Amino acid sequence: MSKELGDVLWYVAQIASELGLDLDQVAEANLEKLLSRQRRGVLSGSGDER
Repeated sequence: MSKELGDVLWYVAQIASELGLDLDQVAEANLEKLLSRQRRGVLSGSGDER
């Protein structure tokens, strides 16, 4: 599983690079989004339509 996750990580890094995105910023924005959902009580896995 570790090798497969490594492949996924490589693909994500390549896509971010092609789009000019910084993975640290992408990860931080995602954590902020999830924390916001948690504070609002909408962290339930039903997509982004909240």
